Amino acid sequence: MRPAHLLLAVLVAAVWGVNFTVIEIGLDHFPPLLFSALRFLVAAVPAVFLVGRPKVAWKWIVAVGLVLGVAKFGLLFVGMDAGMPAGLSSLVLQVQAVFTALIAFLALGERPTWTRASGMLVALAGIAVAAVDEGASGPLTAFALVVAAAACWGASNVLTRRAAPPDALNFMVWVSTVPVLPLLALSLLLEGPTRDYEALRALDWQGAGTVVYVAWITTVFGFGAWGRLLRRHPASTVAPFSLLVPAFGMMSAAVFLGESMTPLRWCAAALLVGGVALTSVPPRRPPAVGPADRPARRVDVVRS
Repeated sequence: MRPAHLLLAVLVAAVWGVNFTVIEIGLDHFPPLLFSALRFLVAAVPAVFLVGRPKVAWKWIVAVGLVLGVAKFGLLFVGMDAGMPAGLSSLVLQVQAVFTALIAFLALGERPTWTRASGMLVALAGIAVAAVDEGASGPLTAFALVVAAAACWGASNVLTRRAAPPDALNFMVWVSTVPVLPLLALSLLLEGPTRDYEALRALDWQGAGTVVYVAWITTVFGFGAWGRLLRRHPASTVAPFSLLVPAFGMMSAAVFLGESMTPLRWCAAALLVGGVALTSVPPRRPPAVGPADRPARRVDVVRS
């Protein structure tokens, strides 16, 4: 990987990690479902008029939009609003790699290797340790919501694999058009029009900045740059950089939000990152067979 692409991969991981701290700040200005709806609204407009027509079937855009946009981000924002710390959220959400492998096995018949299966067990042990730590210091319900968000992310990864979009930015922008109305409807129903109106009326530069960051920087720039890297390099080369996301997430939460890391949380981080790293290891390909290794071709002699 060229140095410029290496720096871009690290930058995307940093952008995605800091995103959790920005979400935490944004939740001080907006109800969670309204905040999530605004994220996708600002990500889709005006980008949807610039990226061209969709390059995959609408059924995939709608499916990923509902699972990723409504379910995954709705659960994540609600979980963080309910008390899940930003740094821990950035860590726990990485268990999506385990859910991706499990759902791919159940839905697509992709049997995991022993290495990946071992990684899944290690990552799940990390989740158990993180749950014990959170149970001692915070609400387990919020923790469970973020784990559910990771499961929805895993499902959306499998749907995206089936969709096989040729342009990641085009796909993400069109996917962003789907969750806006469902999230707005859920916000009006569950959070109430009065709360939504008060949040919008009190909008200031900090609140607007959080929406711009999670929409344009995290979504449009982040996924666009990540898609560009995947087009130029093998997925096995690019994917490990996502393991930097919780590192940047926990560091930014410590610096800007004053979150502390307990010994149990460090243990959970080591298990989760190590397990996800094993889960991300690509299967070994069988060695190429050279001409000398191929069995001799049978020659049938035609007798006259």
